[in-house]
Amino acid sequence: MSQSIIITSKDRVLSFLRQHILLLISLDIMTLGVALCVKSNLGSSVISSIPYVLTLAGGDGKVPALTIGTYTILMNFFFVILQILILRRRFVPTQLFQLVIGFLFGWFIDLNMVLLSPLLCDTLLSQIICQLVGCTVLGIGIAFEVRCGSVTMPGEGITLATSQVTGRPFAKVKMVIDTLLVAAAVSGSFLYFGRWRWEIIGIGTLFAMLYVGLVVKTIAPHLGWFDRIISGHTSLRFLYGLRRNKK
Repeated sequence: MSQSIIITSKDRVLSFLRQHILLLISLDIMTLGVALCVKSNLGSSVISSIPYVLTLAGGDGKVPALTIGTYTILMNFFFVILQILILRRRFVPTQLFQLVIGFLFGWFIDLNMVLLSPLLCDTLLSQIICQLVGCTVLGIGIAFEVRCGSVTMPGEGITLATSQVTGRPFAKVKMVIDTLLVAAAVSGSFLYFGRWRWEIIGIGTLFAMLYVGLVVKTIAPHLGWFDRIISGHTSLRFLYGLRRNKK
């Protein structure tokens, strides 16, 4: 006979706290990877390409002078608004917590950019190493964030919402949205600088699009220990996000 598990209120609170503390750690790891990609000067990650363009344009006085993290926060808020418009009545109110996650994600980017400010990649080898390490760290952070099972990241949420409405597979929709983000960043580069800024959208950006997903797929099956840290009982996990198995 199977043994029943008694779940107390204390268990729920402790599991909730562990889950979201680990989520914060995961976000910090992800944004460290984002910052390393930016510092490589070979091309930022897809999610930071538009904010990076706007930040550099702000330095020239062409747009408000805001940090990469601040522009990332604004972009994430825009993603949530788009989800509401796309899903309408199907939008789940708990997904508004994406605004909190989007804010923290941008804040952590700025924090890690400050911490990495002494890092200089002045040779091709150092640039390649920095990009490789950054993409690897980003992939690890994403894998951890997904396993936390908490609220969906805004960038992932807009992809899931579009996939849900169009009936297209998540992977194909993600590819389209990533391509649109990169195309918008390239357009912004020409608009504000009159040329393609390869240190913003370069070979490193293409590498990140391919390699980060590979890192996530490689390590995801080996994160059972991470689940056990969150909670000894799978039933205690608080799944606020959209169903991730639609990927």
